[in-house]
Amino acid sequence: GYQVTGVFMKNWDPLDEQGACSIDRDCEDAYRVCQKLDIPFHQVSYVKEYWNEVFSDLLKEYELGRTPNPDIVCNKHIKFNYFLHYAMDNLGADAIATGHYARTSLEDEEVFQQKHIKRPQRLFRNRFEVRNTVKLLQGADLFKDQTFFLSQISQDALRKTIFPLGDLTKNFVKKIAAEHSLHHVLKKKEACTTFPFQSMGVCFIGERNFENFLLEYLEPQPGNFVSIEDKKVMGTHKGWFLYTIGQRARLAGLKDAWFVVDKDVSTGDVFVAPSTDHPALYRDLLRTNRVHWIAEEPPAELVREKMMECHFRFRHQMALVPCVLTLNQDGSVWVTLVKPARAITPGQFAVFYKGDECLGSGKILRMGPSVYTMQQGKNREEGPKKEEIDKIEPVT
Repeated sequence: GYQVTGVFMKNWDPLDEQGACSIDRDCEDAYRVCQKLDIPFHQVSYVKEYWNEVFSDLLKEYELGRTPNPDIVCNKHIKFNYFLHYAMDNLGADAIATGHYARTSLEDEEVFQQKHIKRPQRLFRNRFEVRNTVKLLQGADLFKDQTFFLSQISQDALRKTIFPLGDLTKNFVKKIAAEHSLHHVLKKKEACTTFPFQSMGVCFIGERNFENFLLEYLEPQPGNFVSIEDKKVMGTHKGWFLYTIGQRARLAGLKDAWFVVDKDVSTGDVFVAPSTDHPALYRDLLRTNRVHWIAEEPPAELVREKMMECHFRFRHQMALVPCVLTLNQDGSVWVTLVKPARAITPGQFAVFYKGDECLGSGKILRMGPSVYTMQQGKNREEGPKKEEIDKIEPVT
């Protein structure tokens, strides 16, 4: 077995704003688990670091008209950077273990077979001496797989991380918890709340209205809801940053559902369409910023061929979509989908997969024309050619 120490990480100060927060209850739950397991318990605060590295970035992204994913950014900067170094330097840990449903190739025989090295039997630290690249692999429970949120983790951090739940299903984990009388943990929700659109979830917000929460930090920017079909003004809103592609737009006086299909930050217009499957919601081309590759920087096939077939997703638990990557000189990629996908959203991360391996991810900065634009034979600025997209805004 391992010598284990429990650590509770606090990233948000509930005194910073009004509203209920479950941080104290979460800390108490973690302490009770450590008592039950008879292991040491520590607390560490990264409130300042979270504000500087994650929350400030979140606000900036919204101001740019994008929809960020703070969970991925938090894992990159806080959990697998600041916390990892704290565990190594202050607790003398050889590795950190998290509850993510994911696996690594260090958990398999392949790392040791590749170099014909006998599996170390003594210290966990010996694993780090095997210099083969470590791969991030999907968890056995594909529905709960969380490699999406780990797609920006560094190779060094992955080498020093284990995922004890990687080969288990959620139901089996609950069974283990019940057998050890950890009933207070079984009652917990997986997240405090989620944003009103599927791709986002930030636990620290608690049971509060997302719009009101965001308006505590960003000035209202009133604008119009505009029909994508006839450019008719359909209503007004408090700020384009409150809406994301694919989200339902609640328009006063209209019973039928309308959905956000595009945003124009320069005018404040939020474009809407009268159907959840409107062709304006579907696109088959996007460009990322410089991609973070986990195992190979970048994959040898992509370097050699300048193109590579793989799969990707930009929302957790969405079905993997076949695509072709085209590598650019600055490390960004064009992603060409085999078929159009719904509600591709700037600011979200395009996460790439080959088989069960998570290759890495890049932030979506630009999108190609929508199916609706193509059908109309238009050449709106939302959907220029690849070369024209780069002229509009540098990929950073």
